[in-house]
Amino acid sequence: MFEPMPYLEWIHGRPGAATHDLGSSDLRTERSNGAVVPPTLVGLDDPEDPPSLEASIAAEYGVDESEVLVAAGATHANFLAAATALSLSEGEEVLVEKPGYDPLVHTPTGVGADVSRFERPAESGYPLLPARIQQGLSGETAMVTVTNRHNPTGRLTSRTELSTLADVAADAGAYLLVDEVYGPYTDGDAGGAFGGVTAAGLPDTVATGSFTKFHGLGDLQIGWLVAPEPFVSRAREVLMHVPTVAGPTRALARRFFAHRDDLVAASRAHLRENHDLLASFVDGRPGLSGEVADGCTYGLIEHERVDGDRLAEAAWEAGVLVVPGRFFDEPSGIRLSAGRAPAEIESGLAALGDVLDDL
Repeated sequence: MFEPMPYLEWIHGRPGAATHDLGSSDLRTERSNGAVVPPTLVGLDDPEDPPSLEASIAAEYGVDESEVLVAAGATHANFLAAATALSLSEGEEVLVEKPGYDPLVHTPTGVGADVSRFERPAESGYPLLPARIQQGLSGETAMVTVTNRHNPTGRLTSRTELSTLADVAADAGAYLLVDEVYGPYTDGDAGGAFGGVTAAGLPDTVATGSFTKFHGLGDLQIGWLVAPEPFVSRAREVLMHVPTVAGPTRALARRFFAHRDDLVAASRAHLRENHDLLASFVDGRPGLSGEVADGCTYGLIEHERVDGDRLAEAAWEAGVLVVPGRFFDEPSGIRLSAGRAPAEIESGLAALGDVLDDL
């Protein structure tokens, strides 16, 4: 029932083994090396009498605390979302975007869903088109799953567009799940959670996020889902069947919120600098095609002579990690990411440039 998830199995251990990490998309400047406190939070004061973690997340998203459930990372939150949607629906189908993030296809099957796909058309820049979703819906659809920003292309969908998609799904009796781990990747404050774009608060919509990507705090393993209270109430019952977040981890998350503004500003500065490095590299290399969207530090990139697997293999032989596009339904390219410290990204791109010169 729980089939393997090829991407998670493939990526495991590679970021630490690579000389140059251009595969990880989280904005992490230092490795924790097993430390209890992530480097970003070292030396920061703990808050006195802080609100609950749920209350802080709710305030960030502009929703009631009863609409928030804390999970052990975004993958855990997406698992809970799929299991909950299926338990609340008479249908057993989950409709997932294509191209898309590999675990969002495999996780629903683990909780008994039949997965079908709808296309984000490449020729139009991979938009979320309501008509494509409508065509894929059936009386069996319990949930529609999308990412925003899109993983792997970085396409950003506005809240207005997401509202339309939520209406399309709701009209068919389905929930809309928006994985928003890259939602805060914007070139300015977009007015939503952590300055990004969010679908939280839309009818029959579940938004999931985490501290891993924009905040670079993957070692905390904290994520969340934001959804209507009845959905969260049922998800809390589902959560009883699986492990949840430890108390010390919650305490570190509350420390983050005590310094939220400074930490978000630092992440946005990191994002801006790395975007410029990556976009300049892609634009300046003959033979490469693809876009690094404004405010984003990853993109789907293709080479004119080799496919994604060949390019990823050649890069790995030179100690450079990039992710083959086959894990995102796009085998012709790679997902190229600039998540590490800017100096590391500069050296990594130089090494990748040498690889490209030898192809």
